[in-house]
Amino acid sequence: MIPWLRAGTQFPPIASALDDPDGLLAAGGDLSPPRLLEAYRHGIFPWYSEGQPILWWSPDPRMVLYIDEFKVPRSLRKVANKRPFEITVDSDFAGVIGACAGPRDGARGTWITSEMMHAYIDLHRLGHAHSVEAWRDGRLAGGLYGIAIGRMFFGESMFAREPDASKVALMRLVSLLELLNMPLIDCQQETAHLSRFGARPISRQVFAAELSRLVNSPHAPSVWKAAAHSESDRT
Repeated sequence: MIPWLRAGTQFPPIASALDDPDGLLAAGGDLSPPRLLEAYRHGIFPWYSEGQPILWWSPDPRMVLYIDEFKVPRSLRKVANKRPFEITVDSDFAGVIGACAGPRDGARGTWITSEMMHAYIDLHRLGHAHSVEAWRDGRLAGGLYGIAIGRMFFGESMFAREPDASKVALMRLVSLLELLNMPLIDCQQETAHLSRFGARPISRQVFAAELSRLVNSPHAPSVWKAAAHSESDRT
């Protein structure tokens, strides 16, 4: 059995998460900004489908991308050098999360319920959730979004309506995180796609130690936008 979260109930220790299904920690609770931020600070994220209670996860191992290990395939670098997309930061967060929630061939998307969308848009308004957009001819071609806490970025989802659009957005995100001295992206679950960019699994214990080192750094949300503008000036 897993704990049922009620108002004011704290998350259980992540070490108590189930092995099967991997990482299931708790159910219930809400998606209020304080609850979500507390979850991410402890290496926990929500993932559930419409009609289910809110389910909270902390898998072991955990997929992460260390910024200094980021790999850009030569073919992608050639595409990026041609600048086929206009890349922006925090220009259309609602559009990005809405696109990530849409149906995609062979990809999960339905887990971003309307409740989840509203919750993360609230986090964006508060300066904690951020998006990177790739545009072509004024149309949103791809992008990604996630949560920034301290010196850590928690990646949530990405989408592409055109080849390489989300990958070029990822390149901009990594460049921005370098500028902000944020060395780690939480990728949550292992995928072959992210492995090609240098992401790798680490144990839950190591991940918890990285959280302790990074999430308590005093990064104000306003610093993110300032850095995004600075990065735009350099590109």
